[in-house]
Amino acid sequence: MEYDVVIVGGGPAGLSAAIRFKQLCQKNDKDFSVCVLEKGSEIGAHILSGAVIDPIALDQLIPDWKEKEAPLNVAVSDNQHWLLSEKSKTSLPHILMPPLLSNDGNYIVSLGNVSRWLGQQAEALGVEIFPGFAAAEVLYHEDGSVKGVATGDMGVAADGSHKDSYTQGMELHAKYTFFGEGARGSLSKQIIEKYNLRDGCEPQTYGLGIKELWEVKPELHKQGLVIHSQGWPLQNDTVGGGFCYHLENNQVAIGFVVGLDYSNPYLSPFEEMQRFKTHPNIAPTFTGAKRISYGARVINEGGFQSVPKLAFPGGALIGCSAGFVNVPRIKGSHNAMKSGMLAAEQAFDALNNNGTNELVGYELAYRKSSIYKELKRVRNAKPAIHKFGAIWGSLYAGIDMWINNIGLGFLIPWTFSHDADHTCLKLASQSEEIKYPKPDGKLTFDKLSSVFLSNTNHSEDQPCHLVLKDDKIPLEVNYNKYAGPEVRFCPAGVYEFIIDDKGSNPKLQINSQNCVHCKTCDIKDFSQNINWIVPEGGGGPNYPNM
Repeated sequence: MEYDVVIVGGGPAGLSAAIRFKQLCQKNDKDFSVCVLEKGSEIGAHILSGAVIDPIALDQLIPDWKEKEAPLNVAVSDNQHWLLSEKSKTSLPHILMPPLLSNDGNYIVSLGNVSRWLGQQAEALGVEIFPGFAAAEVLYHEDGSVKGVATGDMGVAADGSHKDSYTQGMELHAKYTFFGEGARGSLSKQIIEKYNLRDGCEPQTYGLGIKELWEVKPELHKQGLVIHSQGWPLQNDTVGGGFCYHLENNQVAIGFVVGLDYSNPYLSPFEEMQRFKTHPNIAPTFTGAKRISYGARVINEGGFQSVPKLAFPGGALIGCSAGFVNVPRIKGSHNAMKSGMLAAEQAFDALNNNGTNELVGYELAYRKSSIYKELKRVRNAKPAIHKFGAIWGSLYAGIDMWINNIGLGFLIPWTFSHDADHTCLKLASQSEEIKYPKPDGKLTFDKLSSVFLSNTNHSEDQPCHLVLKDDKIPLEVNYNKYAGPEVRFCPAGVYEFIIDDKGSNPKLQINSQNCVHCKTCDIKDFSQNINWIVPEGGGGPNYPNM
């Protein structure tokens, strides 16, 4: 199938790119074609975010979004930032917080529902959207430029044989291919390596975000309330924090983010999330409540210094495939959408003027954009906490952001560097084991019951999409030296070491059917031995309102 533009990923970035491209076609009476491939069963099925959204990009893309009933229904009415100890909290006064951390004018949303609405707007403009089709391979021209992508075959058995339902994948060719797969996209990773797009920039770093959606008692619900927290249950040397957002319909989204640059192999982000809910200032909200959904996804945290080169022959990186999250603001959707719009504008200009196959104008547009300015102002916040610890690092980050906010950024010309997350892990012998309490089944839960609520499903009898480069490493390195951290860093119970009846001969078992596509294993594995590739299209979680 031939298109002018093919977009991999039906999230905010990809859909915004498609919409902007078609808007320009209509405005200029052109009939260029564009399609969007989405590996989830539907648009929004794999979208997971807090989320408090800044509507600035939406205002530019679809100015009449309110009249078109975009699902931004809950304006932030109360914004709080807590420092937690084990038994108490300290609420930071707003006057001390840098203005850029304000949530005035922002909305608490289900980003999955926002994506579904964007999909409707895109289709109304003539965009072709193909949910349930996973882009599994990058195609290249003889000169090395990107030609397009191929979707994965359907109906392949675990042994590689073809089942009765076998359907061969399809090639989609394009003059320009945009990769908007989200954080740590499997094809984006290949593109970055092939074209050396990280030359001259820092490695990307990530946090793992774990989220639950609850239905609480009406008398405990405060629509519009936003709470962010730092401190307990994490130690001072670990970056992270919690959030609690009160949406409409008596629903509360609660979550916890752990920076994957943590060092203790015994740490479990999932268990830290469960402990967070038991804090005496958090737990009362969930008295008599019902947990209705669960999910997990990694978040780009590298920021300004980790943004790679964005354009390459035949295509571009957009959204979280590149990494535009503003970590202190805990927001990235507006920047993801803006990046898609910028790429679309450059692609349209190139097609309209028979331009070159590399969108060099996209890189220039990014450097002149609000994304660049916003990320540069907060570039030292996350690495400062990793460098100096949660207490002193947060203090430094606050001073740094204040200085940038009042226009004196020239006083801080330096930029801190990052370490790749997988290099930060210490040996088990150098680390203190963490004992986590057992779940009570009311407020705290185990992984398997949580995965059940994510509606995760993969077709039975298909090749494992979690590929080990060396089968010996899980035992010889991970288990023997690091106490098997994959069992703990995976939030879905995918990795399990099986011990025989004699208590010996451990063997790694991969329960790939549990995978919620968070990508943590691809990032945090010490030896970089796990390669996450796309499973059969339509598999994975099906988040209803996340």
